[in-house]
Amino acid sequence: MQNSTPPLFKQGIPALAKLVVCLLIGLALMVVDFQVKSLDFIRNQVSYVLRPLENIMLLPSDLFSFGEDYFTSRSSLEKENLSLKTRQTELSLLANQAALLAVENQNLRNLLELQKNTNFRTVPVEILFNPPNPISQRVVINRGSNHGLNLGSPIANDAGILGQVVRLFNNSAEVSLLEDWDFAVPVLVARNGLRAAVVGAGRGNLLQLRYLPVASDLEVGDILLSSGVDGIYPPGFAVAVITKIERNAEQNASNVFCSPIAEVNRHLQALALIYDPQWDAKPGSNSGVPSSTGRRQTRPKGQP
Repeated sequence: MQNSTPPLFKQGIPALAKLVVCLLIGLALMVVDFQVKSLDFIRNQVSYVLRPLENIMLLPSDLFSFGEDYFTSRSSLEKENLSLKTRQTELSLLANQAALLAVENQNLRNLLELQKNTNFRTVPVEILFNPPNPISQRVVINRGSNHGLNLGSPIANDAGILGQVVRLFNNSAEVSLLEDWDFAVPVLVARNGLRAAVVGAGRGNLLQLRYLPVASDLEVGDILLSSGVDGIYPPGFAVAVITKIERNAEQNASNVFCSPIAEVNRHLQALALIYDPQWDAKPGSNSGVPSSTGRRQTRPKGQP
């Protein structure tokens, strides 16, 4: 015997009626919950039960967001760090340039003051380069015969004598420095007026003080000034400072070594001294010491 379906289910409830009933029930529950908050407990319990499942479902999204934020922050930090390093380098470069300009400006001021204090003509020059040479010590400057320089013109900066012109061109000149081999400058000791000659010994070697009286009164630290007796270097310019004295009691002699006071690598700017002792020397500055020292003459050949 077959089971018969009840008449109610056999006919079925219309779908629209089911929808309307569900909507009415949902609306009624919403009104009741809004008025008396009677479903808060149930909602909280359901939310508590479903929260782990919600976290698991949101885990991929959270991981993706975390990774995106991490790499975005790292990239931003790297860019910011690079920008700060670049800015720091720029500021350091600007500071170095400002310091260099300040030094050069002070050097120019010193040269201007030196020009004011000399009673003869001077020509500002700039050291262009130092030609590589294992023996001689020379530099090239940017002024020549067209600017009034002559063979033998001394070159000096605010510290003292650098050397003299040994090769002359129209718009440039080659300057032999004090350290150049066999280069000689008549000097006197500022402390006691003792006269001698500073002689170059080649690149990398100390200058030597020659033609001294026996048992001369010399001390380490004594300043040597140009005496002016050769008619090439004006008197009173700093030349060198005594740095070492080797005394030989048996031979009753001394080896005296000194270092240039004016450093050629200190500044690029200097002055060419257009000095003529016939017109520029002060009274009494040329007397007392012969100009010949037995070494290469500081006055080039052909000079009167």
